[in-house]
Order: sequence, then C-alpha cells, then structure tokens
Amino acid sequence: MATTTTATDASPETGDAAPPQPRATIGIISLGDMGSGLAKLLVAHGYTVATNVFGRSQDTLIRAVRADVQLLQSDVELIEACDVILSVVPPRDALATAQRIADAAILSTRTTPVYFVDLNAVSPATCRTIAALFPSRLPSSSSSPDADDADTDGIVRFIDGSILGGPPSKTNKPPSSPSTTTTTAPTIANETWTRPLLPTSGPYSLSHIPPYGPHLATTLHTKHISPTIGAASGLKMCFASLSKGYAAIALQAATTAHALGVLPDLRSALSELFPKGGLERMERAVVGAPPKAYRWVREMEEIAATHADEGGLGAGLFLGAADMFRFVAEETVLGEEKVGKRVRGTTVEDVAAAIGEGVERKRRRMGTGKGARGS
Repeated sequence: MATTTTATDASPETGDAAPPQPRATIGIISLGDMGSGLAKLLVAHGYTVATNVFGRSQDTLIRAVRADVQLLQSDVELIEACDVILSVVPPRDALATAQRIADAAILSTRTTPVYFVDLNAVSPATCRTIAALFPSRLPSSSSSPDADDADTDGIVRFIDGSILGGPPSKTNKPPSSPSTTTTTAPTIANETWTRPLLPTSGPYSLSHIPPYGPHLATTLHTKHISPTIGAASGLKMCFASLSKGYAAIALQAATTAHALGVLPDLRSALSELFPKGGLERMERAVVGAPPKAYRWVREMEEIAATHADEGGLGAGLFLGAADMFRFVAEETVLGEEKVGKRVRGTTVEDVAAAIGEGVERKRRRMGTGKGARGS
C-alpha cells in the first residue's frame, strides 16, 4: 500500500526553492520499526521529532539516536514540547498509552492544544473508548474544527488514525516509470520516499491545524476519510483482514504442506497457477510474520471484534488467526525473532520447520499423538 514520493521544497508556480518555515514538533510513541520510519520521514522534511525514552530498552534508545529524535524523560515533557503526538504501539498497549497521555495532560501547564493521533490497529469500539479519555466539545459547523479554542475543548484533541502499508523508507532513486503511483509532498531535493497511507477520521484533521497542518498531512500521506471517530480504525481492520489475515492462512498452509512433504509442490503450483505474484505473496507473508506475530495476536482479536460488532459477522475466523500467531509467538523459536535481526525463519522452509518443531514439543508436553487436533 506504500506509495512512492518524489518532490522538492519548491514553488509549484516557479520551481524556485521555497523559503524555510518553522515546522511543528512531533512526538512519537514508540520507536519501533514503524515509529522510527515515521520519525526519519518527518526529520527529513524539517520537523523536530521527540519521544519519551524513560524506561525504554537500549534498542529503542539506539533507534531514537539514529533517527535524530530528541530524548525526553516523561509524558508531561512530551506534551509540553510537542504540537502533535503519534501513538504507534502494539494494539495491546494502545489504551494504556492513551491513558498515559490523558494523565500527563492533567499535570501539564500547557495552554494550547496538542493533537493525539492514535494510529494503532484497534477496533472502532476500542478507538471510541480511547477517544473518551480526551473529552472535548464537538466543533460546530460555523467554526473551524481546528481553531485554537482551548476554553471549550480539552488540551488534548483526539484524531482517529491508522496505517496501511509498511514503514516509510528513503530510496534516493526516482520512480521506475511515469506510471508509478506518486504523490507530491514537500521534501528534500532528489530524495524518494516510500510511505504508507495514513487514513484519519473524527472531528479534527491534521490538514486543518494552522499553520503547519497542510504540510504535515501531505508529508505523512494522510487522508481524512470521515468526521466519525472509528472510521479510520475500522478501515484498518478491514484492510488487515486481507493482509495479515492472509499471513495466518499462509503460515498454516506452509506448515502443513511441510509436514506432508509437499511444500515444494505447493510452491510449484502457486508459481504455475498464479504467475502474477502468487508465490511471492505467500513467501513474503510467511517469512515476514514471525517477528510481528506477538503483536498481531491482539490485532486479530480486534479484527474479530470489528467484524462481530460492526458487521454482524462471526468472530471465529480471526480468533483462529489470533491463535495461529499466538502459537508462533509463544510456542516456537520464531517468537524470539526481531525485525532486522533475523536468525530463524528467513525462508518459507525454515518457518514451516520451526513451527513444526513447536507442534511436536507441544504434542509431547500434552501427551498427544500426531493425529490429535488442536495443536
């Protein structure tokens, strides 16, 4: 879903370099693979980025330094330093993270609004629960929803958001052809960025925040899709149903094919019958899933709740996917894998073998035979 961006800080009318302008300070919680990618993108586009590193791991500190992120020691400092805070955490931590910001806002001396953008993979219901932590008067149709009206709104203003696609990355190469999907964003000359799409929804939008909002929204590739809180989160749930839901299916298919001794035949059939990327899609899904399986457990549960609550459908399909990712994370060596530091599971065959090893260990522990179900 990521798109390629090539542009410069230039006037569209004259092509002359536009004068530098003060830009916002953006807080990011936290600096995982996606968070650090967003931080690098923002820094490259002239923004100051900050994060709270109190109690964080050494890996997080290293990522922050490499991304040129300012290191703060509390959430209160984060609120007082930042104009916008992006929450990019595992789904299981989304509510607790929002509660931290709500609590810090009470202690803050800030008098101007700060925008809290929840970009986490949660259901519309969970999103509405998070939004309720930041009570504010809904903007009237006669006034701008993003005017600085701190007397009637809370200091923290909530934006429902989501991320569709992988982390931003710089390629330093132009798009491969004129037909490549592109967007125009102010950036550094001769740099090319791949970026995910960031849909947002609710009464506030990034693009309406004066004066930096339009530039920030374009840089982050946001699209405000609805005035309703929960719409952006719901879109993420539907999108991830197709992408990460497929990963759960692919993991099971590859593991069982390996156990049956027909994995090479499965690969051959995918290549022959789906020549336009069928095999490649399966390989990417299987190999890419293990380091993220622990966080996808809750995401699948949130997806299941979305389909049940919003669509009136059964939750079983995606609760089963949650079980698959839970097994990978908790019952196999693949659960120890980290993005960028892979040891096991770098091929489809090794992922399937590692899951099979976990299945056998669980069978021995439970005293069940090979034909038993539920492992």
